[in-house]
Amino acid sequence: MSFSEQLFEKIKEYATPKEITWIESKASGNLQSLQTAFVATPRFISKISIQSKDLINEVSINDWTLDRLVRVFFLTKFDSSDKDSYTKALDTLFETAENNEAVALISALPFLAFPDYWMLRATDAVRSNIGLVFDAIAFQNPFPMQHFSELAWNQLVLKCIFNDKPIHRIQGLDTRANQELANSISYLAHERWAAGRTIPAQAWRLVSKFMNEAIFEDICTLLVSQNQNDQIAATLVCNETDFSAAKEELKKYQELQNQIFSWSMLEV
Repeated sequence: MSFSEQLFEKIKEYATPKEITWIESKASGNLQSLQTAFVATPRFISKISIQSKDLINEVSINDWTLDRLVRVFFLTKFDSSDKDSYTKALDTLFETAENNEAVALISALPFLAFPDYWMLRATDAVRSNIGLVFDAIAFQNPFPMQHFSELAWNQLVLKCIFNDKPIHRIQGLDTRANQELANSISYLAHERWAAGRTIPAQAWRLVSKFMNEAIFEDICTLLVSQNQNDQIAATLVCNETDFSAAKEELKKYQELQNQIFSWSMLEV
């Protein structure tokens, strides 16, 4: 079953017969008519919330609205046999998109042909000041995990941390952790501490495999923090790391060492 077919099967679980009839009447159109249908979708399709644990091409559609799902479905129906026509049609939608259209376009990136072509659109979404657009690339979207350079990946994660967004919703968060990102988290923490502030405790999950002397000092700071979440994060890092000094340090805190913690306790 193709991705389009999988998306349509999910649509049929939520759409009314009238909505399904309209979708089917538009789905076989040419590029121009599909563009028109994409823009017109909210006039004919409800915003009912999708509740689903299913993944389609590694994309979680949970908490999407039905009109967003239908728009993504229409995008998967674009004929990609002619790259120039295909990319031009989609570029037109990107360039004229209002916020909800932009969210659908970014959500559809994992389904689009020629993924390298869409890299600039994806990184532009990371830089966006529109929360809905940024969230569409950052969360429940495998495109960054699969295609971003280390630099672009780190920028996405750090923006989430800087804005106190839930990094656990980033797909590939742990598998794409890296030394430069761990160092940047340490630098950001020092900036925040100097200003009398903190960083979200779960950000420290990304340093466990990349411990060095500087980060070890940060973990020592967290262990004596008055913030319980910081103490939990430090304990988890010490348990996960191969850095022997951290494991020895944790032994000084028997009350923490003897408790069972998980990163999910820090998810908000």
